[in-house]
Amino acid sequence: MPVALSIRKEKARKRSVLIKKYKPLYAILSVILVYFIIFRYIPIIMGVILSLQDFKLGNTLLSAKFVGLDNFTRVFTDPDILKIIRNTILLSIYKLIWGFFPPIILAIMIFDIVSVTYKRVCQTIVYIPHFFSWVIVYGIAYAFFSNSGFINSLLSILGMKHIDFLTNSRYFRSLLVGTSIWKNVGWGTILYFAALTGVNPELYEACKIDGAGPIRRITTVTLPAILPVIVFNLIISLGNILNNDFEQVLLFYNGAVYDVGDIIDTWVYRIGIGQMQYSIGAAVGLMKSFVGFILIVGSNKLSRRLTERSLW
Repeated sequence: MPVALSIRKEKARKRSVLIKKYKPLYAILSVILVYFIIFRYIPIIMGVILSLQDFKLGNTLLSAKFVGLDNFTRVFTDPDILKIIRNTILLSIYKLIWGFFPPIILAIMIFDIVSVTYKRVCQTIVYIPHFFSWVIVYGIAYAFFSNSGFINSLLSILGMKHIDFLTNSRYFRSLLVGTSIWKNVGWGTILYFAALTGVNPELYEACKIDGAGPIRRITTVTLPAILPVIVFNLIISLGNILNNDFEQVLLFYNGAVYDVGDIIDTWVYRIGIGQMQYSIGAAVGLMKSFVGFILIVGSNKLSRRLTERSLW
């Protein structure tokens, strides 16, 4: 018994020493935990409660009528829901397919630039669009692709027919994907470039001594070095497949392209906020979170099985 008591006292003493030693870190961690509790977990709990109620303007969470799963039933019985889900998934898949590889390619190309000055200039040019808001991006796109924009003015000079890029459903998704890649490619490039800077230069020197060309160096050294970042980005992208750039779609779309441009977030904006059906919006948000969680867990397990790399 005295031995067990002394062991417990020793553990308590060590714990106290560690707490005192890392007290500043625990203080910083506590602030982060408070942030997540207040701005993340409490809203999630409130959203779950709200999704089970018929919440009206002026109600509180305690006074609103409890309706159970009626809000979820209304979502799935809406005549437009299948089209909206299809548009959301298709747009996310297009962005994933066309936007996943350009940052990798750009990062490798910039990393191989010998001139430090030229390398920094390229990084800056690629990264600047990431800081533009979607309002600015839409303004640039409008200047180029509207009926009186640069592209159609050029087509008129060449004697060719105008193309309604902004109001033609045939081009709308391509316009969204293209502007999304242009805006976000710099962020992905920086992530991969940061991973490449951690590669031991001696590995490249060894490849050169062995007579390996540029392609061989990329496949044997570069890609394995950034594979963890690639896996991380892929898992996060799959988990966000039901989340599109809401601001982008809201700014770009119009009544002429609803059939191909209306996504879950814009539908919730119209129904939940425009028609003040807040419980419907909460129900959709809860379903999106659940699906995203399942996709992240599933893609993480699949990645661990195929590549032996995962987030956890």
